[in-house]
Amino acid sequence: MNRNLNKKTNFLHWGTVDYQEAWDKQEDIFKKTVDLKIANRKIPETEQKQTQNYLIFCEHSHVFTLGKSGDFQNLLLNEDQLDDHAASFYKINRGGDITYHGPGQIVGYPILDLENFFTDIHKYLRLLEEAVILTLRDYSIDAGRITGLTGVWIDYEKQINPRKICALGVKSSRWVTMHGFAFNINTDLSYFKHIVPCGIDDKAVTSLANELGKEVLIKDVEEILKGHISSLFQMELS
Repeated sequence: MNRNLNKKTNFLHWGTVDYQEAWDKQEDIFKKTVDLKIANRKIPETEQKQTQNYLIFCEHSHVFTLGKSGDFQNLLLNEDQLDDHAASFYKINRGGDITYHGPGQIVGYPILDLENFFTDIHKYLRLLEEAVILTLRDYSIDAGRITGLTGVWIDYEKQINPRKICALGVKSSRWVTMHGFAFNINTDLSYFKHIVPCGIDDKAVTSLANELGKEVLIKDVEEILKGHISSLFQMELS
């Protein structure tokens, strides 16, 4: 039995932050957590230090990110066109293909030691999706999953006009996670026309504001979402 099991989770809100800066900060926390786990294995359990967990929310300026298995051709803009749209581009070390981050979007970066919770990446992804599904239900929107695709979708059953409202892309090593999800709230959806979102060219993208026909206070959505994540993971948020 691991007597150092720790479900305490530090909630951080970074506000609007440059993508590279957020990536660097994630990498720093991630590396320190992994390094601690490696060090712990070399000493008796009674002397081991607890790993810390983090749930981070933020927003980014216009940016396109391409996962390690993604296809560069799914970015439909050249360098000059990126400048015209005040957007940047990064190829990064998460799973998944290309996606967009920008104002009006909740970007969530859980940096968790899953050995404090459960050791199942599939379950981890499904619980993140479930937190978004439950949040949307609180706004009277029916959302769910489409078999074989990650993320959260509207019109996921009949699929007459299926549209993604939340994308997921994560990295994990030694059961430590980073990167996470992007939940469209008041997002400018026109930016998705400049990519093939997540490499899927036959389905649309939407936002909470688009579905409700009005803008929503992001802070309100964040509080609801944070509560669902905390409950599903049985976190002790601080």
